[in-house]
Amino acid sequence: MPRIILKRKELRESDTSESEEEETAALTTVYCGENPVIDIVAVHGLNGDAFKSFTSKKTGKFWLGDQAMLPKDMPDCRILTFSYPASVAAVFGRTSSDTILQHATTLVQELAADRQIERATERPIIFLCHSLGGIIVKRALIYSESRKAKKTEHIHSIFVSTYGIMFFGTPHHGSSKAILANYVQRMVNVLPSKVVDTGSQLLEALREGSEILQDITDNFQPKMRHFHVFFFWEQQKSNLGVKWDYIVAQTSAAPIMDDTDRAGIKADHHSICKFATRTSPGYRLVIATLMRYSDEAPSKIKRRWTETREIIRSIRRNEAREIYHESD
Repeated sequence: MPRIILKRKELRESDTSESEEEETAALTTVYCGENPVIDIVAVHGLNGDAFKSFTSKKTGKFWLGDQAMLPKDMPDCRILTFSYPASVAAVFGRTSSDTILQHATTLVQELAADRQIERATERPIIFLCHSLGGIIVKRALIYSESRKAKKTEHIHSIFVSTYGIMFFGTPHHGSSKAILANYVQRMVNVLPSKVVDTGSQLLEALREGSEILQDITDNFQPKMRHFHVFFFWEQQKSNLGVKWDYIVAQTSAAPIMDDTDRAGIKADHHSICKFATRTSPGYRLVIATLMRYSDEAPSKIKRRWTETREIIRSIRRNEAREIYHESD
C-alpha cells in the first residue's frame, strides 16, 4: 500500500523548533503512489497554505491526499505540495520579504533534490498552481531552463521533465489594484493587528501593469510550447466586504492562446481549487485532464530527455573546443 501523509499538524508537531508564524519553504509528499509514473506538484497562492489552499471548508477534505479523491483516481502518481512564505499581512511588524525569484529557485532546488533522492529525475511533472503559485512556477521554469552548465544540469532537469501545467485563477495579466487590496485585507482581517502590507513584492507582482509580472510573462511565453497548459477561471464573485467582484478576470486568468485549454469553474477565487467531493464543479474535468497527461507524458518526456542529452553533449563539445583554443 502506498503511504499517504495528510495531516500538516502532525508534521509540525514533529519539529517544535518552527512555529506556524515562522513558516519556511518546504516540499511535502502527501501521496507516494503505486509505482508512480508521474509527479503532481501543487503550489498555493497569495496568503495561501500548502494544505488549506486545497482543502474544502465544507467537508474538510484535502483532495490532493484524501484516499477517496485524487489518490483513488490517480493511483500511479506521486503527489507533492510546495509551501512557501506567501503572507502579505504585517503581523507584529513582520511580513514575507522573499522575492518571486527566491521562491521560484527554492521550488526548483527542493524538487530537483527530492527527485534525485527518489531516483526519479526523469519522471514527468505536472504542476497544479493556484493564483500567485502560477507566477512562481512560471518563474521557476524560466530559471530551470537556463541552468545548462555542467554543474547545474540537475536544475535543468525540472524544465525538461515538466509536461503539463494547470493554472487555477492565476493573474497572468495582473488583477485590479483596488480589488486585490480589498480581497487581501478581507483575508487578513481575522486579527485586528493585521493590515495589508502594500509594499510586499508578492502583492505588487499580481497587480495590473506590474513590471515583475510582465517580465515573467514575456520570458515564459516562448517556452510554453514545451508544455501542455490548462487555464481555469473563477465563475463566481468573491466577497470583498464593500462589494462582490471577480479577483482575477477571465481575460487575465485564461488568456486565449494557441495550443492551450481553457475552462471556467463554478467557484470563487478562494475555492477554485478546493474540491469538496468527487462531484464538485470542475473536479471531473481536472481529473480527466490529469489522466490524459499521465497517459501521454511518459513516452513524450522520455523522447525529450533523449533530445536534451544530445543537446547537452553538443554544448559540452563546444565548451571543450573553446577551452582547447584558449590554451593555444
